[in-house]
Amino acid sequence: MLLLGIDLGSSSVKVSVIDGESGKCIASAFHPETEMPIQAPAPGWAEQDPEVWWANLKVAVGACLGSLGERKKSIGAIGISYQMHGLVTVDRDRKVLRPSIIWCDSRAVDIGDRAFQKMGKDFCLHHLLNSPGNFTASKLAWVKENEPSLYRKIDKIMLPGDFIAMKLTGEIRTSYTGLSEGIFWDFRRNAVSEELLQYFGFDGKILPEAMPSFSVQGNVMKSVAAELGLPAGIPVSYRAGDQPNNALSLNVLSPGEVAATAGTSGVIYGVTGEKKFDPLSRINTFLHVNNSESQTRLGVLLCINGTGILNSWMKKIAGAGLTYRQMNAQAAKVRPGSDGLLVLPFGNGAERVLKNREISSFFSGINFNIHTSAHLFRAAQEGIAFSFRYGLDVMKETGINPEIIRAGETNMFQSRVFREVLSSVTGTVINLCNSDGATGAARGSGIGCGYYNNESEAFKGLEIVGVTEPRKSLAGIYETKYNQWKELLESI
Repeated sequence: MLLLGIDLGSSSVKVSVIDGESGKCIASAFHPETEMPIQAPAPGWAEQDPEVWWANLKVAVGACLGSLGERKKSIGAIGISYQMHGLVTVDRDRKVLRPSIIWCDSRAVDIGDRAFQKMGKDFCLHHLLNSPGNFTASKLAWVKENEPSLYRKIDKIMLPGDFIAMKLTGEIRTSYTGLSEGIFWDFRRNAVSEELLQYFGFDGKILPEAMPSFSVQGNVMKSVAAELGLPAGIPVSYRAGDQPNNALSLNVLSPGEVAATAGTSGVIYGVTGEKKFDPLSRINTFLHVNNSESQTRLGVLLCINGTGILNSWMKKIAGAGLTYRQMNAQAAKVRPGSDGLLVLPFGNGAERVLKNREISSFFSGINFNIHTSAHLFRAAQEGIAFSFRYGLDVMKETGINPEIIRAGETNMFQSRVFREVLSSVTGTVINLCNSDGATGAARGSGIGCGYYNNESEAFKGLEIVGVTEPRKSLAGIYETKYNQWKELLESI
Protein backbone atom coordinates (compact mmCIF):
# COMPACT_ATOMS: atom_id res chain seq x y z
CA MET A 1 0.00 0.00 0.00
CA LEU A 2 1.07 3.57 -0.68
CA LEU A 3 0.31 6.30 1.85
CA LEU A 4 -0.20 9.99 1.02
CA GLY A 5 0.64 12.83 3.38
CA ILE A 6 -0.42 16.48 3.11
CA ASP A 7 1.42 19.23 4.99
CA LEU A 8 -0.44 22.55 4.92
CA GLY A 9 1.99 25.25 5.95
CA SER A 10 1.72 29.01 5.87
CA SER A 11 4.33 29.15 3.08
CA SER A 12 3.24 26.26 0.85
CA VAL A 13 1.37 22.97 0.67
CA LYS A 14 3.58 19.91 0.44
CA VAL A 15 2.41 16.44 -0.60
CA SER A 16 4.43 13.23 -0.27
CA VAL A 17 3.75 9.56 -0.97
CA ILE A 18 5.59 6.82 0.88
CA ASP A 19 5.74 3.09 0.29
CA GLY A 20 4.04 1.69 3.36
CA GLU A 21 6.16 -1.44 3.52
CA SER A 22 9.60 0.13 3.19
CA GLY A 23 8.71 3.53 4.64
CA LYS A 24 10.60 5.22 1.80
CA CYS A 25 9.34 8.41 0.18
CA ILE A 26 8.72 7.71 -3.51
CA ALA A 27 7.19 11.02 -4.66
CA SER A 28 6.95 14.55 -3.36
CA ALA A 29 5.89 18.01 -4.55
CA PHE A 30 4.93 21.38 -3.12
CA HIS A 31 3.11 24.47 -4.30
CA PRO A 32 3.52 27.36 -4.71
CA GLU A 33 7.24 27.59 -5.41
CA THR A 34 7.19 31.12 -4.03
CA GLU A 35 5.72 31.59 -0.57
CA MET A 36 1.96 31.90 -0.14
CA PRO A 37 1.06 35.50 0.70
CA ILE A 38 -0.08 36.45 4.18
CA GLN A 39 -2.47 39.41 4.25
CA ALA A 40 -2.13 41.97 7.05
CA PRO A 41 -5.20 44.28 6.89
CA ALA A 42 -4.02 45.95 10.10
CA PRO A 43 -0.80 45.93 12.12
CA GLY A 44 -0.37 42.62 13.94
CA TRP A 45 -2.96 40.83 11.79
CA ALA A 46 -2.25 37.79 9.60
CA GLU A 47 -4.81 36.14 7.33
CA GLN A 48 -4.94 33.63 4.49
CA ASP A 49 -7.78 32.50 2.22
CA PRO A 50 -8.59 28.81 2.86
CA GLU A 51 -9.68 28.39 -0.75
CA VAL A 52 -6.14 29.38 -1.79
CA TRP A 53 -4.84 26.53 0.40
CA TRP A 54 -7.14 24.15 -1.45
CA ALA A 55 -6.10 25.47 -4.87
CA ASN A 56 -2.43 25.02 -4.01
CA LEU A 57 -3.11 21.55 -2.61
CA LYS A 58 -4.68 20.45 -5.89
CA VAL A 59 -1.60 21.56 -7.83
CA ALA A 60 0.77 19.85 -5.37
CA VAL A 61 -1.23 16.60 -5.43
CA GLY A 62 -1.26 16.64 -9.24
CA ALA A 63 2.51 17.18 -9.43
CA CYS A 64 3.17 14.45 -6.87
CA LEU A 65 0.90 11.87 -8.50
CA GLY A 66 2.18 12.70 -11.96
CA SER A 67 5.47 10.96 -11.20
CA LEU A 68 3.75 7.79 -9.94
CA GLY A 69 1.86 6.76 -13.05
CA GLU A 70 -0.37 3.74 -12.43
CA ARG A 71 1.11 3.24 -8.96
CA LYS A 72 -1.14 6.01 -7.67
CA LYS A 73 -3.98 3.45 -7.71
CA SER A 74 -2.25 1.77 -4.75
CA ILE A 75 -2.70 4.81 -2.47
CA GLY A 76 -4.73 3.49 0.45
CA ALA A 77 -4.85 6.27 3.07
CA ILE A 78 -4.33 10.01 3.53
CA GLY A 79 -2.91 11.92 6.49
CA ILE A 80 -3.05 15.66 7.08
CA SER A 81 -0.66 17.97 8.91
CA TYR A 82 -1.50 21.66 9.16
CA GLN A 83 -0.45 25.03 10.53
CA MET A 84 -1.77 25.21 14.08
CA HIS A 85 -4.07 27.68 15.86
CA GLY A 86 -5.82 29.06 12.78
CA LEU A 87 -9.54 29.85 12.66
CA VAL A 88 -11.70 28.87 9.68
CA THR A 89 -15.41 29.74 9.74
CA VAL A 90 -18.10 28.27 7.48
CA ASP A 91 -21.86 28.65 7.16
CA ARG A 92 -24.47 25.89 6.78
CA ASP A 93 -23.65 25.61 3.07
CA ARG A 94 -19.99 25.10 4.04
CA LYS A 95 -19.03 28.38 2.44
CA VAL A 96 -16.01 30.12 3.98
CA LEU A 97 -17.22 33.32 5.65
CA ARG A 98 -13.95 35.21 6.05
CA PRO A 99 -10.19 34.72 5.58
CA SER A 100 -8.61 32.44 8.14
CA ILE A 101 -7.04 34.22 11.11
CA ILE A 102 -3.78 32.27 11.22
CA TRP A 103 -1.29 31.34 13.93
CA CYS A 104 0.87 34.50 13.91
CA ASP A 105 -2.06 36.93 14.08
CA SER A 106 -1.92 39.00 17.28
CA ARG A 107 -5.32 40.70 17.34
CA ALA A 108 -6.81 38.49 20.09
CA VAL A 109 -4.03 38.90 22.65
CA ASP A 110 -5.99 41.32 24.83
CA ILE A 111 -9.11 39.15 24.66
CA GLY A 112 -7.13 36.12 25.82
CA ASP A 113 -5.48 38.10 28.60
CA ARG A 114 -8.87 39.30 29.87
CA ALA A 115 -10.19 35.75 29.82
CA PHE A 116 -7.16 34.58 31.81
CA GLN A 117 -7.85 37.19 34.48
CA LYS A 118 -11.64 36.82 34.64
CA MET A 119 -11.80 33.03 34.41
CA GLY A 120 -9.00 32.91 36.94
CA LYS A 121 -5.36 31.94 36.73
CA ASP A 122 -5.91 28.86 38.87
CA PHE A 123 -8.72 27.51 36.68
CA CYS A 124 -6.96 28.24 33.39
CA LEU A 125 -3.66 26.67 34.39
CA HIS A 126 -5.06 23.63 36.18
CA HIS A 127 -7.86 22.85 33.74
CA LEU A 128 -6.74 24.30 30.38
CA LEU A 129 -2.98 24.01 31.19
CA ASN A 130 -2.64 27.34 29.34
CA SER A 131 -3.83 30.90 29.23
CA PRO A 132 -6.45 31.34 26.47
CA GLY A 133 -3.80 33.68 25.06
CA ASN A 134 -3.88 34.25 21.34
CA PHE A 135 -5.27 30.84 20.42
CA THR A 136 -8.26 29.78 18.34
CA ALA A 137 -10.88 30.29 21.06
CA SER A 138 -9.73 33.88 21.60
CA LYS A 139 -9.68 34.51 17.84
CA LEU A 140 -13.27 33.30 17.62
CA ALA A 141 -14.14 35.64 20.50
CA TRP A 142 -12.60 38.49 18.49
CA VAL A 143 -14.88 37.67 15.55
CA LYS A 144 -17.89 37.51 17.89
CA GLU A 145 -17.01 40.90 19.38
CA ASN A 146 -15.96 42.74 16.21
CA GLU A 147 -17.92 41.05 13.40
CA PRO A 148 -21.23 40.12 15.08
CA SER A 149 -23.26 39.83 11.87
CA LEU A 150 -20.71 37.44 10.39
CA TYR A 151 -20.49 35.52 13.66
CA ARG A 152 -24.22 34.84 13.56
CA LYS A 153 -23.78 33.12 10.18
CA ILE A 154 -21.20 30.64 11.49
CA ASP A 155 -22.35 27.04 11.51
CA LYS A 156 -18.99 25.44 12.35
CA ILE A 157 -15.48 26.58 13.10
CA MET A 158 -12.47 24.58 12.02
CA LEU A 159 -8.73 24.45 12.21
CA PRO A 160 -6.88 24.62 8.86
CA GLY A 161 -6.47 20.83 8.68
CA ASP A 162 -10.15 20.32 9.43
CA PHE A 163 -10.97 22.50 6.43
CA ILE A 164 -8.76 20.41 4.12
CA ALA A 165 -10.38 17.22 5.43
CA MET A 166 -13.82 18.73 4.80
CA LYS A 167 -12.88 19.52 1.20
CA LEU A 168 -11.69 15.93 0.71
CA THR A 169 -14.45 14.03 2.48
CA GLY A 170 -17.42 16.36 2.87
CA GLU A 171 -17.33 15.70 6.62
CA ILE A 172 -16.78 18.43 9.22
CA ARG A 173 -14.78 16.92 12.06
CA THR A 174 -11.86 17.83 14.25
CA SER A 175 -9.49 15.96 16.57
CA TYR A 176 -9.04 15.93 20.33
CA THR A 177 -5.54 17.32 19.85
CA GLY A 178 -7.08 20.09 17.74
CA LEU A 179 -9.53 21.04 20.48
CA SER A 180 -6.65 21.24 22.94
CA GLU A 181 -4.55 23.45 20.64
CA GLY A 182 -7.51 25.82 20.33
CA ILE A 183 -7.68 25.95 24.18
CA PHE A 184 -11.13 24.41 24.20
CA TRP A 185 -10.05 21.31 26.20
CA ASP A 186 -10.37 20.69 29.93
CA PHE A 187 -7.48 18.37 30.82
CA ARG A 188 -8.92 17.48 34.23
CA ARG A 189 -12.31 16.44 32.90
CA ASN A 190 -11.10 15.13 29.51
CA ALA A 191 -13.83 17.05 27.72
CA VAL A 192 -14.55 20.38 26.08
CA SER A 193 -14.42 23.12 28.73
CA GLU A 194 -17.97 24.23 29.49
CA GLU A 195 -16.57 27.10 31.55
CA LEU A 196 -14.67 28.48 28.55
CA LEU A 197 -17.70 28.16 26.27
CA GLN A 198 -19.84 29.92 28.87
CA TYR A 199 -17.32 32.72 29.44
CA PHE A 200 -17.05 33.56 25.74
CA GLY A 201 -20.74 32.92 25.06
CA PHE A 202 -20.11 30.18 22.49
CA ASP A 203 -22.73 27.57 21.64
CA GLY A 204 -20.98 24.19 21.84
CA LYS A 205 -22.65 23.19 18.56
CA ILE A 206 -20.23 25.51 16.77
CA LEU A 207 -17.46 22.95 17.40
CA PRO A 208 -17.16 19.95 15.06
CA GLU A 209 -17.39 16.36 16.24
CA ALA A 210 -13.99 15.29 17.62
CA MET A 211 -12.11 12.07 16.88
CA PRO A 212 -8.71 10.58 17.77
CA SER A 213 -5.79 11.70 15.58
CA PHE A 214 -5.32 8.08 14.47
CA SER A 215 -8.76 7.13 13.14
CA VAL A 216 -10.78 7.03 9.93
CA GLN A 217 -12.28 10.51 9.84
CA GLY A 218 -14.00 10.29 6.47
CA ASN A 219 -13.48 9.01 2.94
CA VAL A 220 -12.52 10.93 -0.19
CA MET A 221 -15.63 11.82 -2.19
CA LYS A 222 -15.99 10.52 -5.77
CA SER A 223 -16.08 14.00 -7.27
CA VAL A 224 -12.95 15.09 -5.41
CA ALA A 225 -11.14 11.85 -6.20
CA ALA A 226 -11.82 12.36 -9.91
CA GLU A 227 -10.57 15.95 -9.71
CA LEU A 228 -7.36 14.99 -7.89
CA GLY A 229 -6.67 11.76 -9.79
CA LEU A 230 -7.03 9.58 -6.69
CA PRO A 231 -9.02 6.38 -6.13
CA ALA A 232 -12.43 7.18 -4.64
CA GLY A 233 -13.17 6.24 -1.05
CA ILE A 234 -9.63 6.52 0.33
CA PRO A 235 -9.85 7.06 4.11
CA VAL A 236 -8.51 10.21 5.70
CA SER A 237 -7.12 8.41 8.74
CA TYR A 238 -4.81 10.87 10.49
CA ARG A 239 -4.86 14.56 11.34
CA ALA A 240 -2.60 16.68 13.55
CA GLY A 241 -1.17 20.17 13.86
CA ASP A 242 2.24 20.68 12.33
CA GLN A 243 4.20 20.45 15.59
CA PRO A 244 2.64 17.28 17.04
CA ASN A 245 2.97 15.87 13.54
CA ASN A 246 6.62 16.90 13.29
CA ALA A 247 7.20 15.01 16.53
CA LEU A 248 5.39 11.98 15.13
CA SER A 249 7.44 12.15 11.91
CA LEU A 250 10.61 11.90 14.04
CA ASN A 251 9.23 9.07 16.22
CA VAL A 252 9.01 11.39 19.22
CA LEU A 253 6.18 9.72 21.10
CA SER A 254 7.51 8.88 24.58
CA PRO A 255 8.14 11.03 27.66
CA GLY A 256 11.56 12.71 27.57
CA GLU A 257 11.84 12.74 23.77
CA VAL A 258 12.15 16.11 22.02
CA ALA A 259 11.64 17.31 18.44
CA ALA A 260 12.43 20.64 16.81
CA THR A 261 11.66 22.46 13.62
CA ALA A 262 12.64 25.83 12.17
CA GLY A 263 10.39 26.78 9.30
CA THR A 264 8.53 30.11 9.22
CA SER A 265 8.33 29.76 12.98
CA GLY A 266 10.62 27.71 15.19
CA VAL A 267 9.50 25.11 17.69
CA ILE A 268 10.90 22.83 20.34
CA TYR A 269 8.35 20.18 21.26
CA GLY A 270 8.86 17.79 24.18
CA VAL A 271 6.68 14.84 25.19
CA THR A 272 5.66 14.34 28.80
CA GLY A 273 3.43 11.91 30.68
CA GLU A 274 2.49 14.50 33.30
CA LYS A 275 -0.03 17.32 33.22
CA LYS A 276 2.38 20.20 33.79
CA PHE A 277 2.19 23.87 32.88
CA ASP A 278 4.24 27.05 32.91
CA PRO A 279 2.75 29.49 35.46
CA LEU A 280 3.43 32.36 33.04
CA SER A 281 2.11 30.51 29.93
CA ARG A 282 5.32 31.24 28.03
CA ILE A 283 5.20 27.69 26.72
CA ASN A 284 2.09 25.65 26.06
CA THR A 285 0.80 22.14 26.64
CA PHE A 286 -1.47 20.23 24.27
CA LEU A 287 -2.66 16.66 23.81
CA HIS A 288 -0.11 14.67 21.81
CA VAL A 289 -1.21 12.51 18.88
CA ASN A 290 -0.91 9.26 20.88
CA ASN A 291 -2.67 10.45 24.02
CA SER A 292 -5.40 8.02 25.06
CA GLU A 293 -7.50 7.00 28.04
CA SER A 294 -4.87 4.42 28.98
CA GLN A 295 -1.78 6.64 28.65
CA THR A 296 -1.21 10.36 29.16
CA ARG A 297 0.92 11.80 26.37
CA LEU A 298 1.14 15.59 26.21
CA GLY A 299 3.27 17.87 24.08
CA VAL A 300 5.01 20.83 25.72
CA LEU A 301 5.59 23.40 22.99
CA LEU A 302 7.93 26.35 22.73
CA CYS A 303 7.17 28.51 19.70
CA ILE A 304 9.32 31.34 18.36
CA ASN A 305 7.39 33.16 15.62
CA GLY A 306 10.42 34.90 14.14
CA THR A 307 12.75 32.15 12.86
CA GLY A 308 12.68 31.08 9.21
CA ILE A 309 10.68 34.19 8.38
CA LEU A 310 13.68 36.25 9.56
CA ASN A 311 15.92 34.22 7.26
CA SER A 312 13.45 34.78 4.42
CA TRP A 313 13.33 38.52 5.11
CA MET A 314 17.11 38.62 5.22
CA LYS A 315 17.22 36.96 1.80
CA LYS A 316 14.96 39.65 0.36
CA ILE A 317 16.82 42.55 1.98
CA ALA A 318 20.47 41.49 1.82
CA GLY A 319 20.58 38.27 -0.19
CA ALA A 320 19.02 39.25 -3.51
CA GLY A 321 19.95 36.66 -6.11
CA LEU A 322 21.33 34.21 -3.54
CA THR A 323 19.90 30.83 -2.61
CA TYR A 324 19.59 29.83 1.03
CA ARG A 325 22.44 27.39 0.47
CA GLN A 326 24.65 30.28 -0.72
CA MET A 327 23.61 32.41 2.24
CA ASN A 328 24.54 29.55 4.58
CA ALA A 329 27.91 29.21 2.87
CA GLN A 330 28.61 32.93 3.34
CA ALA A 331 27.54 32.76 6.99
CA ALA A 332 29.96 29.88 7.58
CA LYS A 333 32.90 32.10 6.59
CA VAL A 334 32.18 34.60 9.38
CA ARG A 335 33.72 34.02 12.80
CA PRO A 336 31.46 32.70 15.59
CA GLY A 337 29.86 35.68 17.30
CA SER A 338 29.53 37.66 14.05
CA ASP A 339 32.14 40.19 15.19
CA GLY A 340 29.85 41.72 17.81
CA LEU A 341 26.61 41.83 15.80
CA LEU A 342 23.50 40.71 17.72
CA VAL A 343 20.01 40.04 16.32
CA LEU A 344 16.74 39.62 18.21
CA PRO A 345 14.46 37.70 15.80
CA PHE A 346 11.10 38.74 17.29
CA GLY A 347 9.52 40.51 14.32
CA ASN A 348 6.56 38.28 13.47
CA GLY A 349 3.79 39.10 15.91
CA ALA A 350 3.34 38.59 19.63
CA GLU A 351 5.73 36.03 21.11
CA ARG A 352 4.30 33.63 23.68
CA VAL A 353 7.69 33.05 25.29
CA LEU A 354 7.83 36.82 25.92
CA LYS A 355 4.41 36.76 27.63
CA ASN A 356 2.63 37.68 24.38
CA ARG A 357 4.60 40.87 23.94
CA GLU A 358 5.23 42.14 20.42
CA ILE A 359 8.67 43.75 20.65
CA SER A 360 9.74 43.64 16.97
CA SER A 361 13.19 42.63 15.75
CA PHE A 362 16.40 44.41 16.75
CA PHE A 363 19.90 44.57 15.30
CA SER A 364 22.58 45.71 17.73
CA GLY A 365 26.27 46.48 17.33
CA ILE A 366 26.39 47.16 13.58
CA ASN A 367 29.75 48.55 12.51
CA PHE A 368 29.80 50.04 9.00
CA ASN A 369 33.51 49.33 8.62
CA ILE A 370 33.35 45.65 9.59
CA HIS A 371 29.99 44.09 8.93
CA THR A 372 28.89 42.67 5.59
CA SER A 373 25.79 40.85 4.41
CA ALA A 374 27.51 37.60 5.45
CA HIS A 375 27.67 38.92 9.02
CA LEU A 376 23.95 39.65 8.86
CA PHE A 377 23.23 36.10 7.66
CA ARG A 378 25.25 34.54 10.48
CA ALA A 379 24.04 36.88 13.21
CA ALA A 380 20.43 36.13 12.23
CA GLN A 381 21.02 32.39 12.59
CA GLU A 382 22.82 32.90 15.89
CA GLY A 383 19.96 35.07 17.17
CA ILE A 384 17.40 32.40 16.26
CA ALA A 385 19.46 29.72 18.04
CA PHE A 386 19.73 32.00 21.09
CA SER A 387 15.93 32.40 21.13
CA PHE A 388 15.65 28.60 21.21
CA ARG A 389 18.04 28.50 24.16
CA TYR A 390 16.00 31.18 25.94
CA GLY A 391 12.82 29.15 25.51
CA LEU A 392 14.47 25.85 26.36
CA ASP A 393 15.52 27.30 29.71
CA VAL A 394 11.82 27.98 30.34
CA MET A 395 10.89 24.44 29.28
CA LYS A 396 13.36 22.98 31.79
CA GLU A 397 11.21 24.45 34.55
CA THR A 398 8.43 22.01 33.53
CA GLY A 399 10.74 19.00 33.42
CA ILE A 400 11.67 19.04 29.71
CA ASN A 401 15.47 18.74 29.81
CA PRO A 402 16.71 17.08 26.62
CA GLU A 403 20.10 15.64 25.85
CA ILE A 404 19.10 14.91 22.24
CA ILE A 405 16.97 16.98 19.88
CA ARG A 406 15.59 15.32 16.75
CA ALA A 407 14.91 17.40 13.65
CA GLY A 408 14.07 16.82 10.01
CA GLU A 409 16.62 17.67 7.33
CA THR A 410 14.58 20.68 6.24
CA ASN A 411 14.41 24.47 6.49
CA MET A 412 17.02 26.06 8.78
CA PHE A 413 18.28 22.71 10.02
CA GLN A 414 19.92 22.36 6.60
CA SER A 415 22.39 25.04 7.76
CA ARG A 416 25.53 23.70 9.45
CA VAL A 417 26.03 27.07 11.15
CA PHE A 418 22.57 26.98 12.72
CA ARG A 419 22.97 23.39 13.91
CA GLU A 420 26.40 24.08 15.45
CA VAL A 421 25.24 27.21 17.25
CA LEU A 422 22.09 25.53 18.59
CA SER A 423 23.96 22.41 19.72
CA SER A 424 26.78 24.33 21.39
CA VAL A 425 24.64 26.94 23.16
CA THR A 426 22.13 24.37 24.49
CA GLY A 427 24.55 21.51 25.15
CA THR A 428 22.38 19.07 23.20
CA VAL A 429 23.13 16.57 20.44
CA ILE A 430 21.09 17.19 17.29
CA ASN A 431 20.04 14.12 15.32
CA LEU A 432 19.03 15.01 11.78
CA CYS A 433 16.50 12.60 10.24
CA ASN A 434 15.22 11.94 6.72
CA SER A 435 11.73 13.10 7.52
CA ASP A 436 9.41 16.05 7.10
CA GLY A 437 5.82 16.98 7.82
CA ALA A 438 4.31 15.41 4.70
CA THR A 439 6.03 12.03 5.13
CA GLY A 440 5.11 12.13 8.82
CA ALA A 441 1.45 12.65 7.92
CA ALA A 442 1.69 9.74 5.50
CA ARG A 443 3.06 7.48 8.26
CA GLY A 444 0.28 8.67 10.55
CA SER A 445 -2.34 7.68 7.99
CA GLY A 446 -0.92 4.15 7.96
CA ILE A 447 -1.30 3.95 11.74
CA GLY A 448 -4.81 5.41 11.63
CA CYS A 449 -6.17 3.07 8.97
CA GLY A 450 -4.70 -0.02 10.62
CA TYR A 451 -2.12 -0.78 7.94
CA TYR A 452 0.56 -0.79 10.64
CA ASN A 453 0.00 -3.10 13.59
CA ASN A 454 1.80 -0.70 15.94
CA GLU A 455 3.58 2.62 15.95
CA SER A 456 7.08 1.13 15.66
CA GLU A 457 6.21 -0.49 12.32
CA ALA A 458 5.51 2.96 10.88
CA PHE A 459 9.13 4.10 11.27
CA LYS A 460 10.98 1.45 9.28
CA GLY A 461 12.20 4.01 6.75
CA LEU A 462 13.26 6.64 9.32
CA GLU A 463 17.03 7.13 9.42
CA ILE A 464 19.48 9.45 11.17
CA VAL A 465 21.37 11.18 8.35
CA GLY A 466 23.50 13.56 10.42
CA VAL A 467 24.64 14.18 13.98
CA THR A 468 25.79 17.53 15.43
CA GLU A 469 27.42 17.45 18.85
CA PRO A 470 28.28 20.40 21.12
CA ARG A 471 31.78 21.70 20.46
CA LYS A 472 33.81 22.73 23.48
CA SER A 473 35.66 25.32 21.41
CA LEU A 474 32.33 27.03 20.61
CA ALA A 475 30.45 26.52 23.87
CA GLY A 476 32.32 29.25 25.77
CA ILE A 477 32.07 31.71 22.89
CA TYR A 478 28.37 31.20 22.50
CA GLU A 479 27.63 31.23 26.22
CA THR A 480 29.19 34.70 26.38
CA LYS A 481 27.35 35.85 23.26
CA TYR A 482 24.07 34.40 24.55
CA ASN A 483 24.37 36.31 27.82
CA GLN A 484 24.96 39.52 25.85
CA TRP A 485 21.94 38.68 23.68
CA LYS A 486 19.79 38.00 26.73
CA GLU A 487 20.88 41.26 28.34
CA LEU A 488 19.84 43.12 25.18
CA LEU A 489 16.47 41.33 25.17
CA GLU A 490 15.79 42.11 28.82
CA SER A 491 16.75 45.77 28.35
CA ILE A 492 13.99 46.01 25.74
